[in-house]
Amino acid sequence: MGLLWLLDRASALVAFPALYLAVLTGILYNASSFGVLHDVSRRVHIELSVFAMLVTVVHGVLGTIDTWYVVTGRVTETAYSTSYFLGGVAVGVGALVLLAVAVLGFTDARRFERPWGPRVVHAFAYGGFGFATVHAAAVGTDVAGLIRPVFGPAIAFLAYVLLLRLLSEQEWLSTPTATR
Repeated sequence: MGLLWLLDRASALVAFPALYLAVLTGILYNASSFGVLHDVSRRVHIELSVFAMLVTVVHGVLGTIDTWYVVTGRVTETAYSTSYFLGGVAVGVGALVLLAVAVLGFTDARRFERPWGPRVVHAFAYGGFGFATVHAAAVGTDVAGLIRPVFGPAIAFLAYVLLLRLLSEQEWLSTPTATR
C-alpha cells in the first residue's frame, strides 16, 4: 500500500461526503418552502459544490494514475478481478463526466438550448452522484462495510428530500390558508 493509494482513497473519502452535501443543498437551494434549510442551502451550496468538484477532480487524477499502476502491474493486484476493477473505474469516469456537464450547465448557461436548458443540464448532478455512489460501493474498498448501514439510508434520505421538494412544488403538501 503506497502513498498514491492512500492519497487516492483519502481524496475519495472527502469527495463523496462533499458531493452528498452538495446534492442535498442543491435540492433545497430553490425550495423556499423548506424555510431555514433553504436559507442555509442558499448560503453554502455553491461553495460546497466547488469544493466537492475540486476534491473529485483530485481523486480522478490520482485514481487515473493508480489505475494505470494496477493495469500495468506496477502495484499489487486488487482484491477483485481486473475487469471488475476497470468496470468500477469506468463508472467513476461516468460520474465525473456527468458532474462536469452539470457544472457547465450552471457556469456556462448560454451553451445550452431548450429542451436542454441550464437547469435541466445542472440536474445531471443527480446522475453523477448516482454513478459516484455505485463507483464507491463497487471499488471503494474502504467503504465496503458501510454500504448497508450508511449508503442505503443516506441515499434514501436524499430521495425523500427530493420527493418532498417535488411534492411541495406541486403544492400537494401545502396547507390551506386561513380565510378572514
